[in-house]
Amino acid sequence: MSMEITGNLPDYAVRKQNHSDYGKGYTNTAKESNVTTSTVELKTSTGGTKTEQIKTGYSNVNDYSKYLQGKYSYMNSGTTSMQGVPTTVSVSGAFLKKCMNDPEKAKYLEENLAALPDCAKSAVSSCRGTLTNLSYSVDANGNISVAISGTSDPDGKIAKENAERRAKEKKAAEEKAAERRKEKKAEEEKAAERRAERKEQMDKLTEGTFTVSATGTNVKSVTQNIVAAVSGTSSPTGGSFDIKA
Repeated sequence: MSMEITGNLPDYAVRKQNHSDYGKGYTNTAKESNVTTSTVELKTSTGGTKTEQIKTGYSNVNDYSKYLQGKYSYMNSGTTSMQGVPTTVSVSGAFLKKCMNDPEKAKYLEENLAALPDCAKSAVSSCRGTLTNLSYSVDANGNISVAISGTSDPDGKIAKENAERRAKEKKAAEEKAAERRKEKKAEEEKAAERRAERKEQMDKLTEGTFTVSATGTNVKSVTQNIVAAVSGTSSPTGGSFDIKA
């Protein structure tokens, strides 16, 4: 059995902060060329904070992506592994462009990227069954979506039981169908026997039919002549008759 759940990052993940909160986490700022390094307090997935340096002021998305991948190797690097589960983490290039020169957005992005391993660990330990795939994506507006796929039957036990159940149901259905065919055949045979019996009865009723006619001037002698003809006895004298078989 497979399952797929799609939605925003769950409660244990880092929540999106109001823009007015971002500036509060900055403690130190240093500049190197056009790139600015800031020491900030990032919220963690456990509800605490940690001190981290983040960089902004990049002139292109490619350089900014390289910087982020140096810290979060799983970002935009195809399929990686978290907690032994194939995982993909994709961040929209449009959102990276917004973040690379915006410290507030950059702080928000790094907080969530840093929280992903713990979120994956929580997903693996909390979900029923066995996860087979994790997918995290950040769209152009910074919205985060999570998709989880997995199986509740990693060792195939449930699949085997379901297959056995279906086999039994199929066998029972086939036996029932065979019984119906057997009953139908018996009914047809009985109907054929009844038809044969009726035919035999009709044959007996119509077998040896005959017509006898007699003429004469005395009803008694004419009747006697008919009876004699039907019974096979000799007819009395004094009468004439005609038998038509």
